[in-house]
Amino acid sequence: MTVVYPRKFRNSLGARDLLKNIVGDRTIHLITLNRYRYSEQRSCKDLTEVLEQLNGQPRELIRDLSHHIADEARHAMWLTDLLMDLGADIGKPPGTSYIDEFDRLLDKDAYDPAKDLDDYLISALAAINVTEKRGCEYFSAHIYALKQAPQTEENIKIRDAIAKIFPEEAGHVRWGNRWLAQLADKSPEHRQKVEQAKQKYAAIEQAAFEAGMDFTLGAELRRVTKLVEVANTMPLWQRPQYLMERLPHTLLAPELQFTRIQVAQKVWQKDPQAFIEKFVPMFLQGIQKN
Repeated sequence: MTVVYPRKFRNSLGARDLLKNIVGDRTIHLITLNRYRYSEQRSCKDLTEVLEQLNGQPRELIRDLSHHIADEARHAMWLTDLLMDLGADIGKPPGTSYIDEFDRLLDKDAYDPAKDLDDYLISALAAINVTEKRGCEYFSAHIYALKQAPQTEENIKIRDAIAKIFPEEAGHVRWGNRWLAQLADKSPEHRQKVEQAKQKYAAIEQAAFEAGMDFTLGAELRRVTKLVEVANTMPLWQRPQYLMERLPHTLLAPELQFTRIQVAQKVWQKDPQAFIEKFVPMFLQGIQKN
């Protein structure tokens, strides 16, 4: 089967590039850790929804999902404890939420597990698998960046916490790969559906990932481009409705406007000169990269 990996931000910046800069700024570093915490916490809710939809079948998957939820809850607990020790915020992180955007782009009513169990399983497992891959990529890059950074007590404490989580996240990716492979082996039709689901959810994940990172000028148009890329992974008859339901929010993007204001205010308050010399040019250059 095709192996789908997360793509770089705007096809140019990889996880190591981004984490190197994040680790060097304590404020952004703590926000990033809080984003991890929020995602781990939120995934418990999303996995529970899948569990409830399945209503006890297949039994082996129900057991696996229960263990998965326990892992994610433990990760959220470790990250909460870490942030508390560092005196950092543990509220909802600022900016566009990766996991909220991912949920918004999903077509949750596409399959009814009571009628099309295998189709629902393929869809749910492909969605879980692609987000776990992104998490693994970033935890690995974060550990690497912290090893290159000054070995302060705080950096060592953060690295140790992430290093505890990373192996379990890698295990979740392998688990998802196994389940998808089992489903693909059922028939040529199943294999085709698994491949299509991988492409669809990879496009959704990339769109959600970039939405959470990109607030510069022209971001709305780039979001529309990503939305069209997602729609293009679907059957022709599903595309118009999917686009029409999500296009207004994508174009208006109220949370994006709020993020811009938040970031601009913080940069101005911290360093007015940097606001003029760095933030404004960076913001205006965004449209040139469409």
